[in-house]
Amino acid sequence: MSFGGVLWISMTICIFFSSVSLALSVSSGCSSKPAVVFVFGDSNSDTGGLVSGLGFPVNLPNGRTFFHRSTGRLSDGRLVIDFLCQSLNTRFLTPYLDSMSGSTFTNGANFAVVGSSTLPKYLPFSLNIQVMQFQHFKARSLQLATSGAKNMINDQGFRDALYLIDIGQNDLADSFTKNLSYVQVIKRIPTVITEIENAVKSLYNEGGRKFWVHNTGPFGCLPKLIALSQKKDLDSFGCLSSYNSAARLFNEALYHSSQKLRTELKDATLVYVDIYAIKNDLITNATKYGFTNPLMVCCGFGGPPYNFDARVTCGQPGYQVCDEGSRYVSWDGIHYTEAANTWIASKILSTAYSTPRIPFGFFCH
Repeated sequence: MSFGGVLWISMTICIFFSSVSLALSVSSGCSSKPAVVFVFGDSNSDTGGLVSGLGFPVNLPNGRTFFHRSTGRLSDGRLVIDFLCQSLNTRFLTPYLDSMSGSTFTNGANFAVVGSSTLPKYLPFSLNIQVMQFQHFKARSLQLATSGAKNMINDQGFRDALYLIDIGQNDLADSFTKNLSYVQVIKRIPTVITEIENAVKSLYNEGGRKFWVHNTGPFGCLPKLIALSQKKDLDSFGCLSSYNSAARLFNEALYHSSQKLRTELKDATLVYVDIYAIKNDLITNATKYGFTNPLMVCCGFGGPPYNFDARVTCGQPGYQVCDEGSRYVSWDGIHYTEAANTWIASKILSTAYSTPRIPFGFFCH
């Protein structure tokens, strides 16, 4: 390629990421009331729950970008939820189980934990357990506020808060990795949807009225799952067709569930966000957006095509990591890089993938 071509590509990438940064900075900051957000989900949103809850070590190079230290996030830097919080001009969410942070949880709490799913119930940290933790958190907060404690979220604060749910990927992906057939996996979808509906209804009964629900991404494009899958039913982009087909069926069911809940919960607002479309666009058009090797792991071992080896994962002895600032999509085979999360968050904040098309900060205006 000529020098002029390289220069043009470099300028295009710079302009694109400048526009992403601008979109994040001007999107939906709260002005009329404080932003209070409660998050329920898995590792896509876990800001340190696994570490604080189980003491599980998450070492560098996790966190090397932005934080310059490990924060318990499975990424080199910020997650999508971090960028969403920044768009509200509020602090990053503290994990509910982090008793050492000294946080008063004035802007909400994060109940998401790595590995969480909706099923089986009553195992740490399934969705219904996260909801039960919230119920305890709310009761204790109101008790302390009544006794005179300062900087506690009051009853109106809980009512005005946003309740974000991002879960379901592990229910599907784990079913495939346990050698369930495609038909068996599909049959589990209604039960998973029911658990998500029950969570929304429980939070509604606790006074929640503003909900933000993410569908699941194209997990058939996650390098770890592709590398470990015995059945390589790959599509033209190198992703597992059956996995992504299951994701789309799950998302269709979740979409219809969201429509039903809007009818049942008369005074509630529920926004459904098509994360699948956002991530699928990023993966299938990676070079267009300034990324490279969408199915190649930044932090792993083994080299092309996936750089993933279950015996030498990111942070373990012998791992290899791409240069800081590299435009990789996948960080460790399952989780995304900060660069990818930046792009994904900008698309969420655009409202183009939301039903209804309501700005993320609607709950605090």
